[in-house]
Amino acid sequence: MPQPVDIVQKLSLVTEQWSPKVVARLNDYEIKVVKVQGEFVWHSHDDTDELFLVVDGVLTIQLHDGDVVLHPGQLYVVPKGVEHCPIADGEVHAVLIEPSGVANTGSAGGDRTAAYDDSLSSSAR
Repeated sequence: MPQPVDIVQKLSLVTEQWSPKVVARLNDYEIKVVKVQGEFVWHSHDDTDELFLVVDGVLTIQLHDGDVVLHPGQLYVVPKGVEHCPIADGEVHAVLIEPSGVANTGSAGGDRTAAYDDSLSSSAR
């Protein structure tokens, strides 16, 4: 029988910063959990929007035309093609929703690109 996904429990298993883990799938989308702290890289996703939902902590999404500050229970959708840079003064726990196969660094690439990880998904393919 299918079981609900406990986001807080899945986040407790995450040990690496800036390395999203797939916890579920919805059609061609993946629901990922991630822990972040510090500043990421400026990047964009040319072909897709990116949803950030904060579970714990405060996340700032830096944009060229003004920052968006997210508190627990708040979400923001970065439109496709918009360059952005997440930053967190303290550790933040978040959920990301994006199409399957999207790299966390988008078009920027580089050494901060996380390896694909669906080990926390009960429906790992």
